[in-house]
Order: sequence, then structure tokens, then C-alpha cells
Amino acid sequence: MARLLQIVNGKPVETQGAKARDLSTEDEFSWLHLDGRDEGDKAWLARQSGLPETVRGALIARETRPRTEFVDEGALVNLRGLGATPDDDPDPLTSIRFWAAAGRIMSVSFRTSASLEPVVECFLASEITTPGDLLAEFARDMSERLDPKVGDLGDTIDFCEGRLDAKRAHAVRRRVAKARSEAIAYRRFIVPQLHAVEALATTSAEWVEKDDREHLRAAQDRFARMAEELESVRERSALISEELTDLRAEQLDRRSLLLSIVALIFLPLTFITGLFGMNTRVPWEQDIQGFWIILGVCAAITLSLLGWFARRHWLGER
Repeated sequence: MARLLQIVNGKPVETQGAKARDLSTEDEFSWLHLDGRDEGDKAWLARQSGLPETVRGALIARETRPRTEFVDEGALVNLRGLGATPDDDPDPLTSIRFWAAAGRIMSVSFRTSASLEPVVECFLASEITTPGDLLAEFARDMSERLDPKVGDLGDTIDFCEGRLDAKRAHAVRRRVAKARSEAIAYRRFIVPQLHAVEALATTSAEWVEKDDREHLRAAQDRFARMAEELESVRERSALISEELTDLRAEQLDRRSLLLSIVALIFLPLTFITGLFGMNTRVPWEQDIQGFWIILGVCAAITLSLLGWFARRHWLGER
């Protein structure tokens, strides 16, 4: 559904529905938001000859990445933030595209951004009066919503690092793999978004005022910090996975050593019992104490081997 927000005679006004596209925007400042899933909105956008063809194509492109590109007197801006309905979104961050110029701004989204309604509320509260204000508010809201999510990933890795134990290897590995997957998905968009916000913060366009640049630089700093944190999460996840693999290998080595020790103990015992169990005449065959003698020899061999293994520290760690 199309939404037109205008500042008329110093007051914010909102119009929704199809008529929002056809209203005159010759006022102090106007923001037209279109729904990319609405065929009427897309058809109306395709008829706008006043927009450069590259801009029209970029506004309705299905696959996009964050960027800022200056075209003539305006700027094509693509930002990504958390969605309002994450269960229905194929990507972890939803995209909203902007065409900004002096006195007006147009935006298109195919999914509902969680930042959309808060920014609309700011507009209706007369806190947004220029295109620069609007873009800075979107950048601020998106970065503040994302920051705790990225922080949670770092906390998850901290928790997993403190639980590196062979007994918990499977559970820890699952949590680390999930955190690493989310970090990679977020970083895919946050790093280019950092550069997009930086380009806005350093532009000389007149519709981006000094206060807007300060807010954009603050959002840029948060995105930079998040990008560093996500890179750290990815690297630490790889190290934890390697440590878990080493723990698993050590566990298998200990079990193999135990089996080898058991085999070494029973090897001479099997030889002795096999030798004296032959169907021929053997020593102590008629002696009633023969069984106990053989049993004593076997026990002595077993104790001797166990003592030797203990001295070699094969039965436990140093």
C-alpha cells in the first residue's frame, strides 16, 4: 500500500492508498513509500518519466545490496535492517530502497522493515523535515536494532568458549555453527551498508545538513563496530570448531589406548591359558594346586603390566 507523508504549511500530513501516488508533491517536503509487491505501485513507478531509467530499475530490483550512488542531483540509497516479520523473510535483513533529492524522497520495499513505522512516527511528530533527516533516522534505527543482535552472537561465542569439553562437544558445536551462520549472513550486508552510510555522511549534497551528517557518522560507527564484532565471531567460531575437533580426536585416542592396554594385558594371559588348555599332558595336570598356580601367574603378569603402564603414564594424564 502506497503511503504519502508531506509537510504542508509546516504540518505533517499522511495519505494512504492508491490516491497517495497521484497527489501533488509540490510542498515543503514529501516522502512517498511504495510497496514493491503491489502491482499498481510498480506500474505507477514504471510510468514516472522524471526518474532516470537506472533509478527506476534499481528501486524495483528483487536482489540488492546496500549502497549509495549519486545520480544527477539526487542519490540512490539502499539500506537493510531487521524485518517486521522475520519468519516470512528469506534474508535476515530486509531491504528498503530510496531515491532522495532536494525536498522529496521516494522509497520502495518488498518486505516490511521493522524501522518503517518508527520513522513514520518521527515524521508525524515533525522530527523529520528533510531527506537527510529521513535517511539519517533510518540509518540510526536500523543500527540500533541490529546492535543487540550482533552482541548476542558475541555472547554466544563467549559462552561456548567457556564450555569446551568433550562431553559437551555436540551441543557446543551446534550452537557455534548456528552463531557462525548468522554472523556470516549479517556481515554480508552490514559491511557494504557501512560504506553506504559513510558515503551519505561525507556527501556535499545540500539536502544533507550538518546534524544529519553527525547522526549518519554515529550510525556509521555502530555499523563499523558490528562489522568488526561479526568478523571476530566468525574467526572465533572457526577456532572453537578446531578445538572441538582436537578434543574429539584426543577422546578417540584415549579410547584407542584403553583398548590397546586391554589387548596387551590379555595377550599373554590368552597364550598361557591356551597353552595349558591343550589336549596333551602338561605340567601340574594331576596337581590339585595347578589351577591356582596358573591363576597366580596370570595375576602376577596382569599386575606387572598394570604397574608398567602406570609408570609410563598410559593409564592417565600426567
